[in-house]
Amino acid sequence: MRFDVVTIFPRLFDGPLGEGIVRRAIERGIADVRVHDLRDYTADRHRSVDDVSYGGGPGMVFKPEPLFKAVEAIRAGCEVDAVILTSPQGRTFTQREAERLAAMRHVVVLCGRYEGVDDRVREALVTEELSIGDYVVSGGELPALVIVDAVVRLLPGAVGDEESVEVDSFNRGLLDFPHYTRPAEFRDLRVPAVLLSGNHAEIRRWRKREALSRTLALRPDLLRTAELDSEEREILRVLLNERGVEHGRD
Repeated sequence: MRFDVVTIFPRLFDGPLGEGIVRRAIERGIADVRVHDLRDYTADRHRSVDDVSYGGGPGMVFKPEPLFKAVEAIRAGCEVDAVILTSPQGRTFTQREAERLAAMRHVVVLCGRYEGVDDRVREALVTEELSIGDYVVSGGELPALVIVDAVVRLLPGAVGDEESVEVDSFNRGLLDFPHYTRPAEFRDLRVPAVLLSGNHAEIRRWRKREALSRTLALRPDLLRTAELDSEEREILRVLLNERGVEHGRD
């Protein structure tokens, strides 16, 4: 899969793309991530990419010309599946969005900054807008890296243990169950006995219950669309009954 990222701060990508899963995926040819300096697509000697907004107001706005030229250069001779603008008004980026993008072959990500981009870029170039949450960051570079990382780790072969991807938080709409490692006891804190029992059926059920309990406590909204099997539905029913009893005593 190929990503083309357009930014005015290309060096921000050097560290994150040079480490961990993404670096290994690039080295193995599983992912191809190309970072483009938007200033390379300017025509004036100052390499200007922004200007004041018509009608006045604070801040600067990305001009349309450099972004159009950048996307047209990327599209030359190849097919692009999506042109994404990182934007606070975009659809919230979720695990399902990552899975959808992972099925594509070529994605362009435009990193917004300042007060935003000339709206003609949205009208003529952008196929979708994505947001990583309801908060403000300095620019679209961090959201772009989040999108690239979340998508690349879903590509076949990117993660050494494929099962670890399958059981990730949010993969089925649930938070992950608790994890423990050696030693079995540390400063009077003990690993749950069931995990030391060797009873795989009990361990599996314990993990399901803990994942559901954690999701119910911390992110109950996820349960509305979570993909639960029959055992999990029964566990959730019990948990809800227990919570109801507890509330009844409060």
